[in-house]
Amino acid sequence: MTPEQLRDVVRSAVASAVERGALAVAVPDDVVVDRPKNPEHGDYATNLALRLAKAAGRPPREVAEVIAAELRQQPGIDAVDIAGPGFLNVRLAKAALGQVALQAVAAGKAYGRTEMLAGQRLNLEFVSANPTGPVHIGAVRWAAVGDALGRLLESSGAEVTREYYFNDAGAQIDRFARSLQAAAQGRPVPEDGYAGAYIDDIAAEVVAAEPGLAERADDEQLAVFRSRGVELMWVEIRSSLSGFGVVFDVYFSEWTLHEAGALEKAISRLREQGHVFEADGAIWLRTTTFGDDKDRVLVKGDGEPTYFAADCAYYLNKRERGFDKVLIMLGADHTGYVGRYKALVAAFGDDPDTNLEILIGQLVNLVKGGEPVRMSKRAGNVINLGDLVEAIGADAARYALARASIDQQIDLDLDLWSRQTSDNPVFYVQYAHARIASLLRAASDLGLVLGEPADVDPALLATQRESDLLRAIAEFPQVVASAAELRAPHRVARYLEELAGTYHRFYDACRVLPRGDEEATTLTTARLWLCAATATVLRNGLAVLGVHAPERM
Repeated sequence: MTPEQLRDVVRSAVASAVERGALAVAVPDDVVVDRPKNPEHGDYATNLALRLAKAAGRPPREVAEVIAAELRQQPGIDAVDIAGPGFLNVRLAKAALGQVALQAVAAGKAYGRTEMLAGQRLNLEFVSANPTGPVHIGAVRWAAVGDALGRLLESSGAEVTREYYFNDAGAQIDRFARSLQAAAQGRPVPEDGYAGAYIDDIAAEVVAAEPGLAERADDEQLAVFRSRGVELMWVEIRSSLSGFGVVFDVYFSEWTLHEAGALEKAISRLREQGHVFEADGAIWLRTTTFGDDKDRVLVKGDGEPTYFAADCAYYLNKRERGFDKVLIMLGADHTGYVGRYKALVAAFGDDPDTNLEILIGQLVNLVKGGEPVRMSKRAGNVINLGDLVEAIGADAARYALARASIDQQIDLDLDLWSRQTSDNPVFYVQYAHARIASLLRAASDLGLVLGEPADVDPALLATQRESDLLRAIAEFPQVVASAAELRAPHRVARYLEELAGTYHRFYDACRVLPRGDEEATTLTTARLWLCAATATVLRNGLAVLGVHAPERM
């Protein structure tokens, strides 16, 4: 019995008590079920009686007694005790707890999935680095966390579109083109330009593809460096992200908004809402009406639209594509961006609390040999995706970046994450899966197979180590649901590490395969199912993080 199933049982017990007149309360939709810190207190605990006491007009322990009496009659419940002011401690029958292993194996890839967010259409925008250089370390964190969050939201039933906003319009692209031209002509990089070996490489590719480019007029050269340079940079960005296991459903070009007249359309819509005004020769959006610290310019006095005008057009485009909520993941340097974006959403007539969610993440520092790593081989003073993957591998990089809460700054130790030892968290988790895969191969060599669930006696899984592992497996769906709701993939990583540790302790205490001339028993079969269930959860959890579950290490 999983916590979700126990919640239903507790809810049914309350409904039964209400139906027979033993309780006068509304049957709650939400029932909180937790694992007690002390296993001696039972398998699960709930504070429901304390929550219902006021509505029932009775002391919490009396309410607890009523609910406990109903629960004791439910199949799969071995015992119910009342603790303290009215907590209910529930101990499952051994067979009911053991059923978790059978359920996990039978569900396979579906184990852990819920329908909590079913019916929601979400647009998840992340990375969206400018096409003026390789994906840097800050954006790499968003690649890992954003992709994991997309997987989490899908595992909770949402329809998710992963989107990369390609900023291929504006002043930064002009600086990029001038940097390429300077590199091609052997001149120093412009003061406001971009530096790094990648600039020389791209400039050389453009020159090779455009014979006679050096003889053309300066503005013609810049146009070529702009278009071809952005195209080549875009190919590299997509390729590096794909090699990292991150592929977007939509790659959206900012330039297409300008070409399609989307900025004018957005400004017109905002004008109709009564929030656009003109002052000092510019066109403004009155965002202070919606809590912004100052009003924002949409079109400058020279007629050039601002980035904010493009933001307005892009948001409207997303909503017109039918998304219920726009999720945007941004770095710590964009904290001041939140207020103005909420204001533009409100100016369109939407609810920022319903239709918008902005996640802000902190910085990543790389450390090697106890010292900060500052230099990249290709991008001057920027650490990029290729450097990180080369140093520790894609799996370790994804896991390390997704393992910490996004509001925490990370000091990522390259020495630690490249080690093949148990102090490396991703190795520890992956090794647990490989260890189980090895055990199941050994079982197969002995002619032992899982067989059918009906042939397994889950009540045999009765030791403390087995019960600990079963409870950990049962928690996985709740971990996934909670991580999705809180936008916290790191909760899955930390859970997997706890599960791996729980499995290693079980394996050290409980012999699974027979030795020598020993015959396999029904306990052997039950423990093989428990191992297979653990492997299922490890695979599914690692899949949420976009990390492989190796069969051998």
